[in-house]
Amino acid sequence: MKKIIYLLLLVVSFNIACKKASTDGGIEPTPTNQTAALPAGAKDGVVFINNGTSAIVTLYAPGKKSISLIGEFNDWSTTTLAMKNTPDGNYWWFQVDNLNPNTEYAYQFYVDGNLKVADPYCEKILDPDNDKYITAATYPNLKAYPTGKTTGIVSVMQANQPTYSWKNTSFSRPAKDNLVIYELLVRDFTTDHNYASTLAKLDYLIGLGINAIELMPVNEFEGNLSWGYNPSFYFAPDKYYGTKTALQNFIDECHGRGIAVIMDMVLNHSFGQSPMVQLYFDGSKPISASPWFNVDAKHPFNVGYDFNHESLATKKFSRDVMKFWMQQYKIDGFRFDLSKGFTQKSSTNDDQFRLYDAGRIAIWKDYNGFIKSLDPNFYVILEHFAEESEEKVLADEGIMLWNNMNYNMNEATMGWLDNSNFQWGFYANHGFAKSENLVGYGESHDEERLNFKNITYGNASGSYVIKGNLATSLKREELSAAFLFSIPGPKMIWQFGELGYDISIDFNGRTGEKPIKWDYYTDPSRKVLYDAYAKFIRLKKNNSIFNSANSTYNLAGGIKYIKLTEGTNTVVVVGNFDVVSQTANIDFGASGNWVDALGGSINLSSNSYNSTLAPGEYHIFSKTALK
Repeated sequence: MKKIIYLLLLVVSFNIACKKASTDGGIEPTPTNQTAALPAGAKDGVVFINNGTSAIVTLYAPGKKSISLIGEFNDWSTTTLAMKNTPDGNYWWFQVDNLNPNTEYAYQFYVDGNLKVADPYCEKILDPDNDKYITAATYPNLKAYPTGKTTGIVSVMQANQPTYSWKNTSFSRPAKDNLVIYELLVRDFTTDHNYASTLAKLDYLIGLGINAIELMPVNEFEGNLSWGYNPSFYFAPDKYYGTKTALQNFIDECHGRGIAVIMDMVLNHSFGQSPMVQLYFDGSKPISASPWFNVDAKHPFNVGYDFNHESLATKKFSRDVMKFWMQQYKIDGFRFDLSKGFTQKSSTNDDQFRLYDAGRIAIWKDYNGFIKSLDPNFYVILEHFAEESEEKVLADEGIMLWNNMNYNMNEATMGWLDNSNFQWGFYANHGFAKSENLVGYGESHDEERLNFKNITYGNASGSYVIKGNLATSLKREELSAAFLFSIPGPKMIWQFGELGYDISIDFNGRTGEKPIKWDYYTDPSRKVLYDAYAKFIRLKKNNSIFNSANSTYNLAGGIKYIKLTEGTNTVVVVGNFDVVSQTANIDFGASGNWVDALGGSINLSSNSYNSTLAPGEYHIFSKTALK
């Protein structure tokens, strides 16, 4: 996780949030609240009735003494709309009438005479500090903040919201084994950083052959220029990327082109702008009365404020968030950030943190069961990295788990062989029964870029030089990609990795904006790498042998190979990761003619393949030609 940077953000953002949430003139009069049961049909947030002319607004806030509803419908008065408290003291609600169904209304809750907060369940917020940087092209006709009327973030509600008419209602998701996921940060993918401009690049992604896009967090997070792992509102898409209907259209158009859309979901923690944090906060951290958050984080990798996933309130909230995105946006899967953090077992280092945790397993079985009850074919992907025995239990439940091969694969691409064995990419080494449960990758948003390290730290021998040599570095990327896509199971690539993106993750700060390099695509040497990725992806998707359970391999040393067998066909991927020529001696299992998917063929007089390979040279041989 991005701990140091986010901790700095946390201090700043919460100080700002507290100032914004305070009232303008000190303590204001508190309303007189009545006790009354929730009306039929009421739920967290807003429910419109009477054809949109009335709304029942509800807030879960146990233990609070007084709450009033304030907004444009009562000129932000803190006393005129005193909310009613349910007999158990948990819920507060009010029915506001005489609304125009076509009007957007800004509103907040005024709590205990000293706090103004937005609605945790709202689908849109207005931010007095950050909205001014959102262009009309990205978010047309954005409602103005009610300056001078209130402070802090406000919620927005509207009965007759713009609705999206879905066109592709029979999308069939790719099989887990055949998933090729493209992880994408909207902010750094196009200069316009919105869904429309991202959609304009869909042909590029279709040409690459990917069949799933994984969007880094798109629900409201603090600020605009973020990776999104500092979430504050969980039902509202972040306006910096576009409108609700623009996001729905993006997903719909992806479905129309055969591409699933996976959403990065951050439910390990929340940040200081969250009204759920602010409602139970002592100025430095959550208080023990919080229904959702631990007073202190239970694990050392936490940023923000740590959700307690053994709390019934947190479980309900989390299920509500999951169900909302599944049903309102037709999302195909969630990648859960820092899923190992869903624990109440305290730890101070990763050796303790990753140990088998029966409580954490129970939490994930529960959430997975809930998701599958709504949609049995939904992708559930965890960034877990826990003890292998724990991950096996989760995989047996049908959950998919991230598998980071970055370090070993990058050692291989740089030509440093001692730690270049990336056999961890094979599911059997994790004890998994199926390859479909292991999402392998050489790059994600969270690792240094492979080609940056190739160019900066690559090995050399004589005239064969990786460091500082773009052409050779790109060829090394091609070599590693041939192996990555030949390992059975779903795969993921990080945006522009297919073009050899070589700007450090730490450029402009780890989570800061990165140069958007579409000019790479017009560079012939980089286009060769893109075309190679497209070929490997096509081979994986079109030939079931690349998901074969019958595999042998040797990924140590300079000469590496993978051998896959299915029926009468065998595929052998062989390559030289050294910086000097090396001789390959591999038992292919059969003599005769072997076709190279890269072109040409060889004829073996015996089962043994013996050939000297130049540094960086690789082949994809098969007994029967691949499609």
